[in-house]
Amino acid sequence: MKSLNQYFILGAILFNISFAEAQVINDDFEGNGTISNWTGDDCNLTQPSVNPFKQGTNQSSNVLKYEDTGGDYANIRFETLQNISFSSKTAFTLQVYVPSNSIGGNQPNQISLKLQDGKIAQPWTTQTEIIKPLVLDTWQTLTFDFAVGSYKNLDPTSAEPINRNDFNRVVIQINGENNKDTVSAYIDDLDFIKSTGGSSNTSPYTNLIWSDEFNNNGAIDNDKWHHQTKLPDGRGWYNGEVQHYTDKQANSFELSGNLNIVAQKENFLDQGVTKSYTSARLNSKFAFTYGRVEVRAQLPRGVGTWPAIWMLGKNINELGGYWQPTFGTTSWPACGEIDIMEHWGSNQNFVQSAMHTPSSNGATINKGGKTVPSASDMFHIYSVDWFEDRMVFSIDNNELYVYKPQQLNASTWPFTEDQYILLNIAIEPGVSSSFTKSAMLIDYVRVYDNDTSTVSTNKIEQMDGGFKVFPNPVSDRLQVFSEEGSKEFLWKIIDLSLGKEVLSGEMNSNQNLIDVEALDSGIYAISIWNAQSNFTKRFIKQ
Repeated sequence: MKSLNQYFILGAILFNISFAEAQVINDDFEGNGTISNWTGDDCNLTQPSVNPFKQGTNQSSNVLKYEDTGGDYANIRFETLQNISFSSKTAFTLQVYVPSNSIGGNQPNQISLKLQDGKIAQPWTTQTEIIKPLVLDTWQTLTFDFAVGSYKNLDPTSAEPINRNDFNRVVIQINGENNKDTVSAYIDDLDFIKSTGGSSNTSPYTNLIWSDEFNNNGAIDNDKWHHQTKLPDGRGWYNGEVQHYTDKQANSFELSGNLNIVAQKENFLDQGVTKSYTSARLNSKFAFTYGRVEVRAQLPRGVGTWPAIWMLGKNINELGGYWQPTFGTTSWPACGEIDIMEHWGSNQNFVQSAMHTPSSNGATINKGGKTVPSASDMFHIYSVDWFEDRMVFSIDNNELYVYKPQQLNASTWPFTEDQYILLNIAIEPGVSSSFTKSAMLIDYVRVYDNDTSTVSTNKIEQMDGGFKVFPNPVSDRLQVFSEEGSKEFLWKIIDLSLGKEVLSGEMNSNQNLIDVEALDSGIYAISIWNAQSNFTKRFIKQ
């Protein structure tokens, strides 16, 4: 029989375990948070403060206002009641808005989140921090993940952050310290969360499924690439671009292990239209759903050049595209666009990743960028990890931007179907009169997925068994159409977030409605099969 003391000890252990698993650290500045001791050092701090930029992803009424008025070490911070436990959560997420007109001096436009031990005399001496680039004049959602992020220990002998239990202070700093420059920032929706799973250094996608290493000399591989040359409106390209895309070898060729996409100044008549510049736009003859795209590239120079490494839905109805004749049923942006890398010669060395969806497109708010000083002098690796609920963009394996909408639906997440890769250099109307020629060099393009020897619910092959599933997204009833008529089939629905079956049954052409109204919102897969056919399709439950 256990003694009373043993029960007390056991209860204390269980309480501590429960606390570690359920530790809540958050603040929405609407009075719902757990943080009550915000402090400003060398700066002005107002919380709550009326949200002056109620737009885009942040419609909150109140935020925290942080004003660095020129203090050397300006930052804001708070302390937790219990030391931070990384047993089940490893990341802090927040929204930030920095107006460009608030910045004084020449600062790097960055935000740091630091963890410190506030109980020692000099808390900064054992701190760890993650630094993220800032995009000005827009609400930006950032995640600081100390399990997979690129952190920096001030003391290089310190252990990895997630192996420590001495942190009880969180510090947020805009544009570094040791300066007299000014800046204002607005912070909202700080939260302590589980790991994003999107790593700055590691990717779960390690199985190479398609690539081009460009190891030949001469023409590009026509088995892998399609030249898109047809003017979409008969006169010019979108965004006012002033070039002709051609299939001339002078505009795209392989040489010394690199693909060369060359934009150059020359009068060229095509499709009844003369333009003063030529370039190339390549479509991959490969499309996929979920995985990693990795491209090692050196970017062109010249005011007016606009190189891009990007992706579009295979279902886009744009004339002249490789996939359009067979699959072109959907207009832009409903097809979804993933910009892995964009660069503008008018803003040399600034590189950006962005997402275009029905919810935000054109001058999208869903983007992240940074200055890469050697973008046009050296090769860098531009990549995206495409998960079922988020996109993680990286440069040289350092996380740049994460797109993870709170609600997954056709407006925010048209990324449940195959996408293909595009490589091009556009020419903007404001091209410099002195521009003559420049190239984007690409060492390789590689696509990875999960190891096919360990297929799981996160890697479901989509097999065409003569079925159509609609609508997608769905709110109440999923309809299944079979080209095989009244044959009987078995079906099951898998919750991809849980990795388990949640519904199953039988069907035929007369019983083809599946009630999914009771399912939680999220991403699912339906598998349908009999002895002759096997079909799997992902869908979104709204």
